[in-house]
Amino acid sequence: MGHMEMNTKHWTDRPVLITGATGLVGGWLAKRLLQAGASVVCLVRDWVPQCELVRSHDLDRVKTVHGDIRDRECLERVLGEYEIDTVFHLAAQTIVGIANRNPIATFESNIQGTWNLLEACRRSPSVKAIVVASSDKAYGDQETLPYHEDTPLEGRHPYDVSKSCADLLSTSYAVTYGLPVAITRCGNFYGGGDMNWNRIVPGTIRAVARNERPVIRSDGKFVRDYFYVEDGAAAYMLLAEALIADKTLRGEAFNFSNEIQITVLDLVDRILRTMDSPLVPEVRNEASHEIRHQYLSAKKARAQLSWSPIYTLDSGLEATIDWYRRYLAS
Repeated sequence: MGHMEMNTKHWTDRPVLITGATGLVGGWLAKRLLQAGASVVCLVRDWVPQCELVRSHDLDRVKTVHGDIRDRECLERVLGEYEIDTVFHLAAQTIVGIANRNPIATFESNIQGTWNLLEACRRSPSVKAIVVASSDKAYGDQETLPYHEDTPLEGRHPYDVSKSCADLLSTSYAVTYGLPVAITRCGNFYGGGDMNWNRIVPGTIRAVARNERPVIRSDGKFVRDYFYVEDGAAAYMLLAEALIADKTLRGEAFNFSNEIQITVLDLVDRILRTMDSPLVPEVRNEASHEIRHQYLSAKKARAQLSWSPIYTLDSGLEATIDWYRRYLAS
């Protein structure tokens, strides 16, 4: 699979901070930044031995700060001491069900965490670019699809609201203080290293590997945007580069998507086919508080950033299945 050419000249020795580096996208972003020669600092709250950052031994090659995104003094210290130039803000509570059960913890991480980070960046003269990971969930449930960047942010349930708020806070810091921040809104990330087994991609792959029927919590007809994690990492880096080159991008949001509509059932079928499995999924029809139909237009990113995805859904799924086969075998 051909990679989008990395601008390694831009990243050589550049001091970069990743929050949420033990998360799904964080590990792949760290790997890509290390490949490009960046000097990577990771803010880590919990020790997650099975995450990609640890398993790949990339954690041994980055500077690790143990801290919480809600601790602004810690953030200011890190930005100052490591003279951070570029920030990728990925730290968040990302599971919808957990957000419904624990709204306050989700609001504190996702909203307070974001304003702490933005404020720390505002006080840190070395910071030249900040990429904040929002989500397609920030748009809420809209009549008109696909979502465009000027679609209003109308989250209703706790997770969606937390993303709408973080997104608005980022814009506010750009508009009011000229902070060099841009926002990404991506679909559902999938890829190796996702240990949330109740999510459809890793859950299905693990079930098939164990010769168990995969479980679909919903009726299987929900349409989602599935976005491969290495494409996410590449898109974040591209946006950070663009922010430094072009001041007009401050406060702008970008959707990143493969722009194909696929139901949960179709996705599970595709995984079953790729894994040569005769199993039939068990459809439980019990999902609540979820948006039925979501997909993004990535026209703006294509036009303004000359962005295009590196992976198709099939090549992304193949890479993901390979990762889990190796993981489950070990």
